[in-house]
Amino acid sequence: MAGRCVGIGVKSKYDRDMPPPNDKNAEVLRKIARRVMRERDLLPEFSSDSMRQAEAISGPAASAATTVADLRGRLWVSIDNDDSRDLDQLSVSEPADGGAVRLLLAIADVDAVVERGSFIDKDAAQNTTSVYTVAQIFPMLPEKLSTNLTSLVQDEDRLALIIDMTITAEGGVIASTLYRGLVRNRAKLAYNSVAAWLDGRGAMPALIAAVAGLEEQLRTQDRVAASLKRVRHSQGALTLQTLEPRAVFDSGSLRDLRPDEGNRSKELIEDFMIAGNGATVRFLAAKRMPSLRRVLRAPERWNRIVEVARGFGDRLPPAPSAQALNQFLLKRREADPARFPDVSLTIVKLLGRGEYVLERAGEETEGHFGLAISDYTHSTAPNRRFPDLVTQRLVKSAIDGGPLPYAEAELAALAAHCTMQEDNAAKVERFVRKSAAALLLSGREGQRFDAIVTGAAPKGTWVRISNPTTEGKVIRGFAGMEVGDRVRVELLRTDVERGFIDFAAVK
Repeated sequence: MAGRCVGIGVKSKYDRDMPPPNDKNAEVLRKIARRVMRERDLLPEFSSDSMRQAEAISGPAASAATTVADLRGRLWVSIDNDDSRDLDQLSVSEPADGGAVRLLLAIADVDAVVERGSFIDKDAAQNTTSVYTVAQIFPMLPEKLSTNLTSLVQDEDRLALIIDMTITAEGGVIASTLYRGLVRNRAKLAYNSVAAWLDGRGAMPALIAAVAGLEEQLRTQDRVAASLKRVRHSQGALTLQTLEPRAVFDSGSLRDLRPDEGNRSKELIEDFMIAGNGATVRFLAAKRMPSLRRVLRAPERWNRIVEVARGFGDRLPPAPSAQALNQFLLKRREADPARFPDVSLTIVKLLGRGEYVLERAGEETEGHFGLAISDYTHSTAPNRRFPDLVTQRLVKSAIDGGPLPYAEAELAALAAHCTMQEDNAAKVERFVRKSAAALLLSGREGQRFDAIVTGAAPKGTWVRISNPTTEGKVIRGFAGMEVGDRVRVELLRTDVERGFIDFAAVK
């Protein structure tokens, strides 16, 4: 299940060439991004205290713990976007008894550098997430940390939290634990080139060929990821294909917004992170620790989902069922793969957004409807998300047997704040993306487009077009429209500063 709308834990980052600072339309978008950040109570820049604190940090953290497993000899690799430098996780596998595989994930020990209550920590706690706009990336942590001193960069020793799982050939996680480790990234790999190689569409990346044993290592990881995915989907995890637009620049000028599609290596990392997040929750529960759970509640608009399925000749039960919904999705993907992203978008919009909630020791919270699992958190991206850093501190406390780093009331407040700021960040990203699309659509008033309805509520009706990939509001002729309907619209006007793209429905 691709995309960040349902909160799976793999946060997309734009893979693009940023325009030069003097590019006029890029500068317009950057100013808009900074303005909207402030309007949404997000910091567009770090405080001077945070920057002074970051400048005073001279190197990566050294271990102060008495027991840190030295795992530098293993074939750790990272797979991320081509231009990513804020590397949160590494993976490695090795054979286990009975045909099982031992899968190890190394999560950057950001807490070892970012002290709780420090100025850097307070700024991170304000935004709670990195914000990825088409104009500018606003990192949660100063880049000196997130892209260097707390990043699992290639050929450097780094402290990490290790999620150690044993996975059967059938994809079942039969054992897991967490502990501290010292790791060394042997190869910084990129999603697109690894996916092309695994699919047989491209040559083996040079970094894989350069390290003995790495080819076999990655093919094993690919098999393990596929087995994990099979188990999740057999339990009802939703099969979705969402397309996240990315900016395309040519000689510094914005030319298009094109969908950034998923691929095999992105799914590999996604499957590993979902498994790792589940193992983290189980570890904390076993230690009788509270946790920040990531939940996606059963959809309130299930009746509309039933109507969408009925429109394709399928029947869903009257009560929400992830397994039944996934069977419908699989049928649609097989019947019409080209239009499956539109069906996926419709379902994602109707599912609603994920949220963070406190789970106290011994309690049970609602699970994640989209993943069809009950044990889920965010723990694998502490350079980019504050809930992951909070979870990391809880895990380290559990490992060390120390006091809770946060009171339960504080965790509950953090859960609510992180949910709110995540929503604000998504709105900023969407606003700037629409401003970019408004730039691209300027001068095309009167042109007609095929569209799909993505939102229908008392506050307005929205549609998505594909050239460029963007959403706009239907301000005329929207009566009777429902999410998932296919319509024809005419562009009426654009407003770059306000992020407005207005359409009228036409026959």
